Amino acid sequence: MAKMNMLQAINNALDLAMAKDDGVVCFGEDVGHFGGVFRATSKLQEKYGKARCFNTPLTEQGIAGFANGMAAQGMKPVAEIQFADYIFPAFDQIVNETAKFRYRSGNEFNVGGLVFRTPYGGGIAGGHYHSQSPEAYFAHTPGLKIVVPRDPYQAKGLLLASIACPDPVIFFEPKKLYRASIGEVPEEYYELPIGKAEILQQGKDVTVLGWGAQMEIIQKAVEMAAAEGISCEVIDLRSILPWDADTVAASVKKTGRLVINHEAPLTGGFAGEIAATIQGSCFLHLESPIERVCGMDTPYPLALEKEYVADHLKTFEAIKRSVNF
Repeated sequence: MAKMNMLQAINNALDLAMAKDDGVVCFGEDVGHFGGVFRATSKLQEKYGKARCFNTPLTEQGIAGFANGMAAQGMKPVAEIQFADYIFPAFDQIVNETAKFRYRSGNEFNVGGLVFRTPYGGGIAGGHYHSQSPEAYFAHTPGLKIVVPRDPYQAKGLLLASIACPDPVIFFEPKKLYRASIGEVPEEYYELPIGKAEILQQGKDVTVLGWGAQMEIIQKAVEMAAAEGISCEVIDLRSILPWDADTVAASVKKTGRLVINHEAPLTGGFAGEIAATIQGSCFLHLESPIERVCGMDTPYPLALEKEYVADHLKTFEAIKRSVNF
């Protein structure tokens, strides 16, 4: 298999999707000849022309509205929001239009096939306007799917599945992994299931759960725990909406403990939803309170980014608290 970083895997997925279906189009701010601010759409305009890969004005609400219109006419737009921090001007279009299109029509028309791609999360010294993790805002909205890959293999397979999906998808890409995460990726077309978590490591003492770039952090914490004789079961959620509660619950019933890690702030973060659901289904199996290791309830800091992040040390301490309760 070819070695790719996450950006190359995403670019390869877009290339294959556009080659497979003439209805797939890519657009957003600077995605054309420039290839996007991170170069995720490099060479696509040259290969498929300006009608299928093109720049838009600097208006996120317009990008989302245009995507809704194209998808309603049967096309498969892959719209890029340059940074997830700037998805909020498009919030009304995504939450009130994209998510509800099929429902309001009684299934007579829909915007299935619509994908919003957007880089999210910190780790690149981007400060508070280029580092946020807004997935929980959209998880509250029925009608959307939310996907977060952790590596190049996942990025390609999940993006292709998102484009083929009959529901609109928000595809959050962990920007700090764009060039840092490198792995083997099949060059042919393949899809990975949306809504199915992946168990990365079997364990018996505690379940440790996360998604996206935080999986790398979790792995470091789990290795530290293993050195102290703690056996961790590691789960990558992969999809926030829908999320695979069955796989997580089965794991927690086995280990009796759960540590959830995400980069977004603690209050209102998706870890709270997971904790409530698992507490409800696994109450009699829990040996300790569910732990949440999250970002702080402050704007994302520039100078104090390392202190803010839910890092491996905080995660390791949470694992020990859970096991030693």
